[in-house]
Amino acid sequence: EQELRVARLIQQTLLPKELPTLNGWQVGTYYQPARAVGGDFYDFVDLPDGRLALVIGDVTDKGVPAALVMASTRAILRAGAQRFTSPGAILEYANDLLCPDIPPNMFVTCLYVVLDPNTGRLQFANAGHDLPYRKSATGVEELRATGMPLGLMPGMHYDEREIMLEPNDTVLFYTDGLVEAHNPQREMFGFPHLKALL
Repeated sequence: EQELRVARLIQQTLLPKELPTLNGWQVGTYYQPARAVGGDFYDFVDLPDGRLALVIGDVTDKGVPAALVMASTRAILRAGAQRFTSPGAILEYANDLLCPDIPPNMFVTCLYVVLDPNTGRLQFANAGHDLPYRKSATGVEELRATGMPLGLMPGMHYDEREIMLEPNDTVLFYTDGLVEAHNPQREMFGFPHLKALL
């Protein structure tokens, strides 16, 4: 119990205390770990040029090891944001630093997104994370970019994509806990239901 308290404290300390305030934009978050300590995390990083980095990730394990890997990953991604401007390069940097030290049988899925609030330009790279959804006037689409989860193999390359968000567009970033949730009848929430709901 003491270990879990420590891990929970690490995790709660690292999650953002405040949402970014961007003129003309709405940002919302919801966080509920499945157990006392989960491996999911999210972060916001203000970039020097006025852009905003949004990060969401999921460590494969739960409990204390996951909380520690989450803390390391967050620190590495924040350091990467100071060195590189491209989401793909930041994921490559994080992957190469995590690979030597991550515990066996653990890895991190991660989506790294950079938003320019002045233009609506959204650049993103994905390290094996669930695909985000964009809801626009024309319907709901997945935002696809390919790449291996962080910490599995060094020297990985991460696809980088870019879209322009229009007024009234919505983008949903989430972890697998959402689509893998089950109702009392043991039916899984699933991707089709999520897309239909959006």
